[in-house]
Amino acid sequence: MTAPQNLEKKTAHVRATWSKRCNTVLFMSSVEDVDFPTVGLNVSEGRDQLYWKTIKAFQYVYEHHLDEVDWFMKADDDTFVLLENLRYFLSNYSSEQPIYFGHRFSPFVKQGYMSGGAGYVLSKEALRRFVEGFRTGQCTHFTSTEDVGMGTCMEAMKVEAGDTRDKYKRESFQAFSPETHLIRKLYKRELWYTSYDYYHTESVNMFLCVFVFQGPQCCSDLSITFHYVDTSTMYELEYYAHHLRPYGYQYRYNPDA
Repeated sequence: MTAPQNLEKKTAHVRATWSKRCNTVLFMSSVEDVDFPTVGLNVSEGRDQLYWKTIKAFQYVYEHHLDEVDWFMKADDDTFVLLENLRYFLSNYSSEQPIYFGHRFSPFVKQGYMSGGAGYVLSKEALRRFVEGFRTGQCTHFTSTEDVGMGTCMEAMKVEAGDTRDKYKRESFQAFSPETHLIRKLYKRELWYTSYDYYHTESVNMFLCVFVFQGPQCCSDLSITFHYVDTSTMYELEYYAHHLRPYGYQYRYNPDA
C-alpha cells in the first residue's frame, strides 16, 4: 500500500528488497502509474482514507488475482517482510480456513484485530468473506481507522484472528522498527502499545510486559515483519537476512521441536 508521493522515496526500495520474493506483488495507490507500475484505486489520499483504499485493494485482488495465490498480505511502504518466515508459518494452515494473521491488538473488537502497520495476511477464504461482507452489507465503512475496520469486518464474517506468536510466546509481526524493539527505551508516544497488545494480560503485570517488549526476547527468531522501517534500514535488513552468515554458527532454535 503506497501513495504517489512515496513511490521514489519509499516504494522503490520495497520493490528492490523484500517484495521481489513475493509470488505476486501489487503496488496499490490512489492513482495508476503505468511506469512504476501501480494499481490506481480511485480514492483520495490521506490517513483518513486508508480503510477505503484497503477495501478497494482487496476487492481488486479478489476480482483479478483470487486464483493465482493462496494467501493475501497487506503491507505498507515502510514495512519490511521476511517472506521465507511467512511461508514457513503459513505452511501449518490451510488457505481454505477462514483465518487471518498479524500483530493482534485488543481494544474495540472482541476477538482482537491486526495492527495495520505490522501488516496482516488473509487466507483465500478470509478474502472471500471480506468481499462478501461488503457485498451483503454485513461489513461497512464505519471508521477511518483501517485496522479496526478490518478487524470488525473479520469478526462479523466469522474469520478467526490467529495467533502468530512462537512457542516461547514471542511476537512474529512487529509493530515497530528493530531499533525500537531491541534497543531503545519506549517513548511516551509508544506506551499505548502495552495496553493495546492482545496478549499483555498473560504477563504478571504491565511492567513485565514493557520489559518483554524490549531486548532480544521481544521478537521471535522467525519474525515476519517490522514496521516504521526507513530506507537505509530496509537495505540493512535485506543484507542481514539474506547475505550475512557467521561462519560455523549452528542455529540454536528448532521451531518444530
